[in-house]
Amino acid sequence: MMKTYSAKAADLQPQWYVIDAEGQVLGRLASQIAQILRGKHKPTFTPHLQSGDFVVVINAEKISVTGSRMEQKMYYHHSQYPGGLRVTSLRQTLSGRFPERALIHAVRGMVMHNRLGADIMGHLKVYAGPEHPHQAQKPIVWTGPQSLLKQPAMASAE
Repeated sequence: MMKTYSAKAADLQPQWYVIDAEGQVLGRLASQIAQILRGKHKPTFTPHLQSGDFVVVINAEKISVTGSRMEQKMYYHHSQYPGGLRVTSLRQTLSGRFPERALIHAVRGMVMHNRLGADIMGHLKVYAGPEHPHQAQKPIVWTGPQSLLKQPAMASAE
């Protein structure tokens, strides 16, 4: 009888990935980041645990979008006071003081909206420029989901 594998919290070994957002499309990049943060690219994915990896995104201010979304995509914030609605476009956000918030907002919309989702968002580090303070973790450049057949251990067994 086969049992379904369920990873334990002690078995999970999170890796660090670095992604360069320059020239990437906002929504497509955000969905890839959400997959990595959730851990769905791993064979040890466990739905009720934080089985994902850490993601460091650099050059978030140079992200691109398709069509005329720079002017049409709006971000809304209300202070809960009368007349307290603040509306900013994507162009204003990217040229403003915190351009990384556009990517954070997109990724947050793609992860769960509960405690596990908040924990997952803690593994996302976004920086507007090319420098980041996470060199000590030796992040790997993300090139896309690696298939199981392309791993060196499987290739040498053939």
